[in-house]
Amino acid sequence: MSAAFAASRLDLLQSTLSLIERDFAKPVFTTSFGAEDMVLLELIGRYHRGIAVATIDTGRLPAETYDLWQKATEYYRLKIEVFFPRAESVESYVRIHGINGFYDSVAQRRECCHVRKVEPLTRLLAGRDAWITGLRSGQSAARSTLLARETDRASGVEKFNPLLDWSEEDVWSYLREHQTPVHALHARGFPSIGCAPCTRAVEPGQDLRSGRWWWENDAQKECGLHIALERNE
Repeated sequence: MSAAFAASRLDLLQSTLSLIERDFAKPVFTTSFGAEDMVLLELIGRYHRGIAVATIDTGRLPAETYDLWQKATEYYRLKIEVFFPRAESVESYVRIHGINGFYDSVAQRRECCHVRKVEPLTRLLAGRDAWITGLRSGQSAARSTLLARETDRASGVEKFNPLLDWSEEDVWSYLREHQTPVHALHARGFPSIGCAPCTRAVEPGQDLRSGRWWWENDAQKECGLHIALERNE
């Protein structure tokens, strides 16, 4: 990535965040502390503190995610709002399907994702008028049709994907240049990180999200947070 290209791309990203901060009363950035999210967290933490930051603790996250969460909170002196799944919903799921019932079928895995991720996101977005994500079109085939700005179908909130046209190289160039804290599992072959039992390392050259729900054959593997990706359902 040339210096001129990098500067223009960063200027556009900063302009987008400034527009959101100016034009929306209650914007929120949701993070799971992956590489892309840390680019946005760096910029919001340093320059756009009018944008709230929130995360979802599913109860099954890797220890390294909690380590980075704590480090980012202290490093940027940020308050990161946290939303948890409803205890009664988790208890009901485990009672019916078992603690790791998500391995048994796609339907049960999606139900687990709904309980642990989608329902908390509904509460997280309640009252918000803008939602910022770290999604990139190059992360998977399912994300190649995303728009930089669209209305989220489930919540009705205006959704921004400002890193949409960034490459993986762009992301890591930024992180290295700004010495941004990153997730420890990236160095161990985890390009995409979710819940611990549903994420594993991938081999060099494999699809970036092939380590997520690897036991499923469906090429369009998503958890349901980004409902527009699931147009074929």
